[in-house]
Amino acid sequence: MTTAQDGTAIPDWWIYRSTGTSHDGIRGLPDAPPWRSFRRDDRARAELPAPPEMAEAMAARKLGRAHQASAYQADEKEIHLVNMALHLRRPLLVTGPPGVGKSTLAYSVAHELRLGPVLHWPITSRSTLREGQYHYDAIGRLQDTGLRPADTDGRAAAAPGIGPYLRLGPLGTALLPWDRPRVLLVDEIDKADLDLPNDLLTVFEEGEFVIPELGRLDEEGTRVMTADDKGWTTLHRGRVGCDEFPLVILTSNEEREFPPAFLRRCLRLEIPRPGPAKLARMVAAHLTGPAAVPAGVREQLIARFLAKQQEEGTNLANDQLLNALLMAAHGLWEDDSGRQLVDRHLLRSLEES
Repeated sequence: MTTAQDGTAIPDWWIYRSTGTSHDGIRGLPDAPPWRSFRRDDRARAELPAPPEMAEAMAARKLGRAHQASAYQADEKEIHLVNMALHLRRPLLVTGPPGVGKSTLAYSVAHELRLGPVLHWPITSRSTLREGQYHYDAIGRLQDTGLRPADTDGRAAAAPGIGPYLRLGPLGTALLPWDRPRVLLVDEIDKADLDLPNDLLTVFEEGEFVIPELGRLDEEGTRVMTADDKGWTTLHRGRVGCDEFPLVILTSNEEREFPPAFLRRCLRLEIPRPGPAKLARMVAAHLTGPAAVPAGVREQLIARFLAKQQEEGTNLANDQLLNALLMAAHGLWEDDSGRQLVDRHLLRSLEES
């Protein structure tokens, strides 16, 4: 056990601690269990540059994900399960109501452990395994072939190489041989076709797959794009395979059940609606400085938020409370008219049409 600044005991086996501060604790992650080790001596390592830090990548995209990641307030159970998934190299299936922070947990881990930008794969009813693995722009390649001039003998131009027309998806990029695990967020897996969870099982168990369009070529290496901005890598005989299994976080709003075989291969974490203590920590982490809210207003709005959820059965997301508090800081909680606006519009049920 080690001790945090506030005197809290921290288990030595924790790599992720939900401190909001980036560190190199991932270097202390023990080797994978023998049954989850994917290193192969006969496979050439891809010479991949380290992915950019998440904060820099998010700032470049003008998104608030970096702030959300550093301000995320994980409970002890969440921290336990994330660390178990890291040690055991197993996917983590995170369930719970909409808006409780399931997706943000992935960004929090990536930010704190310096694992690079989160590889985000949003799932719809049309999503397929191949979509996560790679995309081949065959039409674009055919069009570019037609634009090439014929040779001096009048023969049609040869097709350009396949590499620039092939891009790895979030899953394919996560399974490259990085020197530290990447974070793959498979968002809302419960929206998928019935076959997708089963299709993922083989990839999760093998830690690799082959791209047929490259596997049939008589080429030792092909340079292709990755899901990272301006990212490239070289694949050998079309094989994509990890050295360190990525941290796979799958989120679900519990809209469907999953096959037992799929559940058996995942660790499962349920994030319930937060109570008053967690909400207070979340507000303190997000609304600081000029955005800080007077204590009395903060307590009133947290109490109202919880009452609407618990007593009235209203389905609310955590960020709705933050929105209400931010507007309250601008004076919209000072009279009955303003309070009604906040209550009616900012704390409106997610299920209300």
